[in-house]
Amino acid sequence: MRTLLFILQKEFKQIFRDPAILRLIFLMPIIQLIVLPQAADYEMKNINIAITNRDNSPYSQQLTQKITASGYFNLVTYNHSYDASMKYIETDAADVILEIPTQFEQHLIKENKADLFIAINAINGVKGSLGSAYLRSIIQDYNQQIRNKLLQQPRINMVPIIEVVPMNWFNPQMNYKFFMVPGILVLLLTMIGANLTALNIVREKEIGTIEQINVTPIKKHHFILGKLIPFWVLGFVIITIGFVIAKLVYGIVPIGSFITIYIFAAVYLLAVLGLGLLISTYAATQQQAMLISFFLLMIFILLGGLYTSIESMPLWAQYITKLNPVAYFIEVMRMVVLKGSNLSDILPQLLSILLFAVVLNSWAIYSYKKRS
Repeated sequence: MRTLLFILQKEFKQIFRDPAILRLIFLMPIIQLIVLPQAADYEMKNINIAITNRDNSPYSQQLTQKITASGYFNLVTYNHSYDASMKYIETDAADVILEIPTQFEQHLIKENKADLFIAINAINGVKGSLGSAYLRSIIQDYNQQIRNKLLQQPRINMVPIIEVVPMNWFNPQMNYKFFMVPGILVLLLTMIGANLTALNIVREKEIGTIEQINVTPIKKHHFILGKLIPFWVLGFVIITIGFVIAKLVYGIVPIGSFITIYIFAAVYLLAVLGLGLLISTYAATQQQAMLISFFLLMIFILLGGLYTSIESMPLWAQYITKLNPVAYFIEVMRMVVLKGSNLSDILPQLLSILLFAVVLNSWAIYSYKKRS
């Protein structure tokens, strides 16, 4: 036990003597939690639209006004020629073209139907598809307004009507920041924990102190624990800073208990730090450790379910996410923060992460070669 305390004392002194590590631990979460949720927006705004109006009727002008007033579209040109609008698509000045044909209002009133033409710039597939979806929604809403105005309802309507009233549970306003911020906090915790521990033992190898440690009677598990515990403690500091920023900047307060989050975070940090230490035992240089950790973190982030729903991934990718600890913590964070889930609700995820922690740390202890 005394040996472990000496190692911990050495590690904490080494961490606090390095200004670069302190800046990475304390400044990076603050800056990224403030910047990333503002930029990583699931809503697509400022979509450039070119409208070709061949009708110039009151109805076509009302539709144009409804589109421009929605807040999603910027009107870059309003003309009477489709070829003129197409030039804006070719120069990437427009993302969507809406063509309103001649006799649009006349067909709508007399024949109860009218056609519209939408052309999409699909180079940016996400922006094009979302812009098309927003535009169709606005047109459908305008179509319903026209139908309500033209349809003469009898005093007693004998036709049964089914009314659908949607209700958003857990995030009533569909505020994307409420489910992005907890996920981004998980990514920051993972990146800092995995990277720093991945460089830890390798740094000892490069400066030569590992040889001095190897000739001492320090046991392998004491050495690994001494490398793991300081960053485990600092992980709690990072997640606490993250929750303070979430409250002050975004007004996010978990519906569930902080105790539930911290219990899961304690086990999750053991798993992530164990992964970093495992990388560190195999890598010969800090450059190798950084490249390996970067490779693994990119996979964890992209398959973590933060930016793409896991259910929408191919079946083979969904199986891979079962081996991704980030996916479990993002799911748990959203469950506790938005839903108010307790320990019994997250027990399957907790047991999975506990298995990761045991396997990775045992592997790290086994793979650390102590030479005499």
